[in-house]
Amino acid sequence: MAMNKVILDISRLISRIRHRTPSGVDRVEMAYARGLMQRFGAELGFAAVHPFGWKGRLSPDLASAYLDALEQSWKKDAAGDTPRALAEVVPELMRLRPRAMTTGPANGQAPVYVQVSPHHLANPATVGTMLKREQAAFLCMVHDLIPIEFPEYARPSGAALHRQRMRTVAELADAVIVNSAATGRSFAAFAEATGRKPAIHVALLGTEALPPAGPEPMADDRPYFICVGTIEPRKNHLLLLHLWRRMAETMEADAIPRLIIVGRRGWENEQVLDLLERCPALEGHVVEINGCSDLRLAGLIRHARALLMPSFAEGFGMPIAEALSVGVPVICSDIPSHREVGGDAPDYRDPLDGTGWMAAICDHAGHHQTGGGPLADAQRSRMERWRAPTWDDHMEIAADAIERLASR
Repeated sequence: MAMNKVILDISRLISRIRHRTPSGVDRVEMAYARGLMQRFGAELGFAAVHPFGWKGRLSPDLASAYLDALEQSWKKDAAGDTPRALAEVVPELMRLRPRAMTTGPANGQAPVYVQVSPHHLANPATVGTMLKREQAAFLCMVHDLIPIEFPEYARPSGAALHRQRMRTVAELADAVIVNSAATGRSFAAFAEATGRKPAIHVALLGTEALPPAGPEPMADDRPYFICVGTIEPRKNHLLLLHLWRRMAETMEADAIPRLIIVGRRGWENEQVLDLLERCPALEGHVVEINGCSDLRLAGLIRHARALLMPSFAEGFGMPIAEALSVGVPVICSDIPSHREVGGDAPDYRDPLDGTGWMAAICDHAGHHQTGGGPLADAQRSRMERWRAPTWDDHMEIAADAIERLASR
């Protein structure tokens, strides 16, 4: 197998073969595959740590065909959130078996090994083996340090697991790409404790182009708001559900806007799930969608009165950029990463300010036919100045980081 200037690890995308809809990290790894193909062509190779334990290189043709098929599958209507049967995917997984590299760098130039997901970072021996086989420099992406900084929002073992991942990056990476300056500051502080200071490159994630889509069929013409993201404590769904419960107690039923929650159920969610499943006041007003195709999600975002994102902590905030890119207002928590992606366009509220959130939501709901009140009008004016971060901009920064490592 030919040597390459750049090697992209696509372990995450292979491990997600059974899933019908992508996560945010899946989309990032796919964007890197497309962006690096465009910039490096035949100089790009692919590698993976396979779900069955194999490690090594993938045939470029085989990897490219898999990526094409996976991307196409994301565009189809999702059949709920039920994973594909294991028996269905095993033959494909067998075809995707990687082969160990046994030769050194071509022309004495070390390749650059790029990994943009946390897959297998908790196992430094595995990462070290891949790098040693390739005799490669290591460029890694860090999405956030939330489980370390806010362990109360993670699974019980989440903080220790993520600390090991970040230790692997800090000790082995020659350079790091972060999705926001906020994430960069957090990682720099963590890495300093290890005695290493890998170069840090800030590159906002590119905005996904939402496909044209018609409105979601509804039983009536009530306006609705949308919240996109895994249902987990740091996303602060509990605030929104309590606000909608208050609306149900104080407003006429046909005056209450809908809340559409799009995302898989995560962990440590007992109160949120109790409200979703057992609160009579929310019936007819809150809709939960666990599996959502790209096309359906595009329609839901495009026709929402506003996107709501009351998170306590985020590494970036991709839904904010997606909504603003198609002219949909955003009401989001006032945290640094949201400010980086949204600029002065969104209406920002403290994630604990229930009264402020209620006022903003009611303003954006407005009368069914008017499209909102003064806050909504002011945001639409500010949105005209907002510029979406692009994958072209991001990949320029990534390519520059690669060239710097390759020329050392």
